[in-house]
Amino acid sequence: MTQEDGKRACGYRAAELIEDGMQVGIGTGSTVYFFIEKLIERVKSGLNITAAFSSIRSKNQAMEGGIPHIENDLFTKLDVTVDGADEIDAQFNMIKGGGGALLREKILATSSTKMIIIVDESKEVAKLGGAKLPIEICQFAYTATIDKIQNLGFNGEIRVDQDRFYQTDGGNFIFDLNLQSPIDNVQALHNQLITISGVVETGLFFNLDVKLIVGKKDGTLK
Repeated sequence: MTQEDGKRACGYRAAELIEDGMQVGIGTGSTVYFFIEKLIERVKSGLNITAAFSSIRSKNQAMEGGIPHIENDLFTKLDVTVDGADEIDAQFNMIKGGGGALLREKILATSSTKMIIIVDESKEVAKLGGAKLPIEICQFAYTATIDKIQNLGFNGEIRVDQDRFYQTDGGNFIFDLNLQSPIDNVQALHNQLITISGVVETGLFFNLDVKLIVGKKDGTLK
C-alpha cells in the first residue's frame, strides 16, 4: 500500500457523496484526479450533474470522460466543490495552490454551499506553515509586487516551470513564500498580503463549510 492508495480511497469516497442534480465545483491535483475518475464512472451509470472546473487539466479529464460542464461565466452558486489541500489544520484552515490554480480554486470554494476536501494523511497539520504559501500575482510590474511582499519581511521565489516563469490558467505568476514559522493567525496574514497592489490572491483558505475526507496509506479512510 502507498500514499496513492489513500488518495484513491478518499477521491472515490467523495465521488460517492455527489447527488443527482448537483452543480459541482471540481478542483485540481493528484487526489482530485481519482475523484474525477470515479465521478466519470457514476455519470456513465446515470448520475445527472453539471460541473465547473478550477483548471484546464481537470476540465479535460472530466470532459473526456463525459461529465457535462458549466461555462465559467454561467454559474453564480455551486452545491459543492471537491478539492485537495497542501495543508489543513483542525479548524479546516488550508494552504492551497501547490498546483498553481489557487485563484480559480478560491472562486469555486467561495461560490459553494459546502466543500469536500480530500487529502492523504500527510496533509493534516497542527498549524499551517510547513508548506510553501503560494501567492498569485499580476505579470504587470511583478518585480514591484514582489518587492512590496519582501518589504513586509517575507522571503520566497517566483515559481519556474521548464526554465520559464510558471503561468496560471489566468495568465498570472506565482510567488511562493517560504514561511519561517507556523501561522498563528491565518486570516490576519491573508489580509496583510491581499492588500498589496499586484497580489491577486493568496493560497490561504478559511471560514469555509468543510467536510474533510482523509485517506491512509493502507487504503482506508480516517
